[in-house]
Amino acid sequence: MSLAFERLRRLIGSLAGISLGPDKLYMAQSRLEPIMRAHGCRGLSELMRLIERREDEALLQRVVDALTNNETSFFRDRVPFQRLKRDWLPELMARRAETRRLRIWSAACSTGQEPYSIAMALAEMGEALAGWSVEILATDVSETALTTARRGVYSQFEAQRGLSIGRLLAHFDQKDGLWRIRDELRANIAFRKLNLLDDFSGEAPFDIVFCRNVLIYFEPAVKSRVLTRLRDIAADDGCLVLGAAETIGARIGGLTPASDAAWLLLPRPSPRPLAAIGA
Repeated sequence: MSLAFERLRRLIGSLAGISLGPDKLYMAQSRLEPIMRAHGCRGLSELMRLIERREDEALLQRVVDALTNNETSFFRDRVPFQRLKRDWLPELMARRAETRRLRIWSAACSTGQEPYSIAMALAEMGEALAGWSVEILATDVSETALTTARRGVYSQFEAQRGLSIGRLLAHFDQKDGLWRIRDELRANIAFRKLNLLDDFSGEAPFDIVFCRNVLIYFEPAVKSRVLTRLRDIAADDGCLVLGAAETIGARIGGLTPASDAAWLLLPRPSPRPLAAIGA
C-alpha cells in the first residue's frame, strides 16, 4: 500500500468515519481522478500534499464527496416505509395525542430519496395526520448530495427506481424528461449538512431516526460511538431504524436488537413496545 493512500485512508476516516480498506486503492484513484486532473496533480501523492496544506477547504469537501457512497433509491427496501405507515406512526401518534407533534430524522440522506419517501408515506396517510406537526430533518456529510436533495429533481432512471406511476403522478411534476418533487412535499423537509462524527447532542429528541446503510462503512469503534449518540438523541419511546444488513456488532447500552438483528429499537417504557421486524 502506498504511503499516499495510507494518508488518504486516515484523513477520510477522521473526517467522515469511512473505512477505506487496502483493496480500495483503485476505487479511490478512479473517483479522485477528475479532481486530480482539475488541480494538475500527477498522482495521489501530489493531491495529498495539496490537501494537507489545508489552504482549500472546498477541495477537501470535493474529496469527501467523491469517496462517499451515495447509492440510494426511493422507498429503498420497502419494508421500513410499510412499517412506518402501518405500525410505527400509529403507535407513536397514540402516545403523542396531547402534543400532536412528531420529529423524524433521515441521517445520511444522500441525494434525498429517503426523506422524500418518508414525506410521501406521511402524505399518503391523509386525514390521519390532519392537525399534526411533523418535522423531517434530512442530513448528510456531502454538500454535493445535499444540493441534489434540496433541488428535488431526478432523472427518469432515478425516479423509476422504487416509485410507482401513481406516486410519480401524485408527488412529482415532469419537465424536459426530469421529475421534480412538488413544493408542498419539499416544504416539509429541512436539509442540513451534518457529519455523524460530530456532536449533535444539541438536537431535540427525535421520535424516529433513520440511519440506514451508512454504518457498514465505519470502523467498529466509530460505529459504536455513532450508535451511542443516535441512541441518546432519540426519544425514550422512539425507534432507530438501521439497514437490513447492519448490526451493532457489540451491545450498546439502551439498544435492543430485533429478532433478526436487521432493526434496532430503543427499550420501551410503555406496556406495548413498538416491535420492528427486518426485511
